[in-house]
Amino acid sequence: MSNSSSPSTTVTRDYSRSPFPIIPTGFGWHCLISIRQMMCGKLSLCAICTSPRGCALPCFFVFWMFSMIWRWKMSMDVTFLGTGAAYPSPTRGASAVVLRCEGECWLFDCGEGTQTQLMKSQLKAGRITKIFITHLHGDHFFGLPGLLCTISLQSGSAATRPQIDIYGPAGLRDFIWRTMELSHTELAFPYVVHELVPTADQCPGEDQKESAHVDEADCAPKGQGRTILLDAEENSYCLVDDEQFVVKAFRLFHRIPSFGFSVVEKKRAGKLNAQKLRDLGVPPGPAYGKLKNGISVVLDNGVTISPQDVLKKPMVGRKICILGDCSGVVGDGAVRLCSEADLLIHEATLDDSQMDKAKEHGHSTPRMAAAFAKLCRAKRLVLTHFSQRYKPTALAREGETDGLAELKKQAESVLELQEVTLAEDFMVIGIPIKK
Repeated sequence: MSNSSSPSTTVTRDYSRSPFPIIPTGFGWHCLISIRQMMCGKLSLCAICTSPRGCALPCFFVFWMFSMIWRWKMSMDVTFLGTGAAYPSPTRGASAVVLRCEGECWLFDCGEGTQTQLMKSQLKAGRITKIFITHLHGDHFFGLPGLLCTISLQSGSAATRPQIDIYGPAGLRDFIWRTMELSHTELAFPYVVHELVPTADQCPGEDQKESAHVDEADCAPKGQGRTILLDAEENSYCLVDDEQFVVKAFRLFHRIPSFGFSVVEKKRAGKLNAQKLRDLGVPPGPAYGKLKNGISVVLDNGVTISPQDVLKKPMVGRKICILGDCSGVVGDGAVRLCSEADLLIHEATLDDSQMDKAKEHGHSTPRMAAAFAKLCRAKRLVLTHFSQRYKPTALAREGETDGLAELKKQAESVLELQEVTLAEDFMVIGIPIKK
């Protein structure tokens, strides 16, 4: 009988969600799958180090891979896609910021040209699961219909595309629905628009428009979500409260109702105390994963070990606050929600010499932004939404950076020794885990 070799099979894998470079099939993938099982408490470390396929995996490699997975899952950063005011220009895009955590992306504001900025960045539009719009001025949301259509085209016929939740002021739902209807656009994924109902004191009386509040009888069912009212006791709007994050909105004063957003990461379980585990006789393996996930385990001798017996102190979550256009805040909700923020992103459209003009148009200056950051005891202040007259350092001609440098000095004069960051397009700021 002749030995004929079996036909080879080509396997195509999607590496887009992996935190690692491309790893060949066989050894690498078996290791990844095994570590994933260990993280879920289904496989012991000993089982990983001695592969069922007969290939012994070096322990140092396993621990390195586990460490890389943990760091990737805990990573968090902010990418500025647009840092200019009023309109997109060759030097600064219109307002757009992305918060990325564990591979998921949340977009804050979506000015015209945001989808082009996304393509130039290291981010993927398909990873966006939530969109937050601060207010309904064009330079903050005119890019939204086009971005949704592009995400739809890139999704193809895949029915697994997760729903996109969109949050913004009243009127946003009607804008999106009418845009899609007029253009005969059918998105390939579900979306829901949650509207925040503003209060009368968020803008000058003469600028209030009843049309900002949508007639529910005239609104199509597609895209309907929650209508969120101000919680008078908390002086805020609760938007998201899941296992990982709490997102709340607070009121700002602008020419039209504007909002800021506070994203708070919930506490994570502390690390396992290896010495206590040994002292209590807990064997390495699935029991470790269960205890880490908050589940008690019963040993062979009948002793019950609770998570609090072997876990160190919980890891305090991070806080990121992003403010829309404003010349001030309304109520005490903003200061309370932004208290001790790890990262505070605030607009500074004009310099301090033009403070009266800035306030007249509902905007802030560096000194105003820094004063708010100081009041909140924010750990890091980033200024953005600059007038297009302020060119980024790398793109400015000789003499054009003087105004930008002055903005930085003005803010830092209020915060004394604390450094202030001036945002530029495609700048990425990491938010480290709290020790």
